[in-house]
Amino acid sequence: MSPKINFKSWLDNDTVAAWIFLTPALILFLLFTIGPIAYLFYLSFTAGSFTLKGTYWIGFKNYWRLLIDPDFRQVIGNTVYFTIATVIPSLVIPLGLAVLLNRSFALQGFLRTAYFLPSITSLVAAGLGFRWLFQPEGPINAFLQAIGIQSINWLGETFWAMPVLIVISIWKQLGFNMVVFLAGLQAIPTSRYEAAELDGANAWQQLWYITLPGLISTFIFVGVTTVIFTLRSFEQVYVMTGGGPLNSTNLLVYYIYQEAFAQFDFGYAAAAATVLLVVTLVFVYLQLQTSRED
Repeated sequence: MSPKINFKSWLDNDTVAAWIFLTPALILFLLFTIGPIAYLFYLSFTAGSFTLKGTYWIGFKNYWRLLIDPDFRQVIGNTVYFTIATVIPSLVIPLGLAVLLNRSFALQGFLRTAYFLPSITSLVAAGLGFRWLFQPEGPINAFLQAIGIQSINWLGETFWAMPVLIVISIWKQLGFNMVVFLAGLQAIPTSRYEAAELDGANAWQQLWYITLPGLISTFIFVGVTTVIFTLRSFEQVYVMTGGGPLNSTNLLVYYIYQEAFAQFDFGYAAAAATVLLVVTLVFVYLQLQTSRED
């Protein structure tokens, strides 16, 4: 007679129970995250059509093309400039707003809602709105002419097109980051500020020695999410500039889209996407290391 298996005692094992509950999530993670990344990495070493049967192995040729392609080098420069110029204001401005809106006053709720609205607005709709604002006969140029300043071809000049994309990206991320900073501020015990006031600390000293140290974990979260949001920027480029003028606003994600779905060079696009993944991981790693050192 075969021995009976005691399922109850087996399930009482915490490790086994944990794996049972984690298995569905792990299967989905493998299928929809690890699997596509692995296939992307494989595709970057191939050429041909998108399907597995239509591809053939070419080794590191796609990566060599990336190194010698002047357009790709310009795109990398555009992406780094866009990321740095977007992330820093996207941390500083929401923090200042959060500090101001963390106090009780009459329009506090209205202002919090007003600043948060851009974060739930479609980036395509926002891009269309900003394109209308900055067109040659748009409201921005009408205002400049009214105060005696010559109108500017905002989206048609290489000097001005990227700053316009940076402005819309900061505007889009502002509300979400502000709410996260507000949550971080409200987690700091008020007793610390009361003790600082008794010791004679002014507002700047309280900000420097209490508020900022208390927001370290919040800064890490906001910094990482903002970098990821910025590096994957696509809609504003697609809607407003199409990567122009003269490739000056072509960012890495839009470049990948062009190579994959306009040129149908999927292997080369996969190599560029792999570079994007590596750049994102490097940015996030550097942020985490800097935060740990601080």
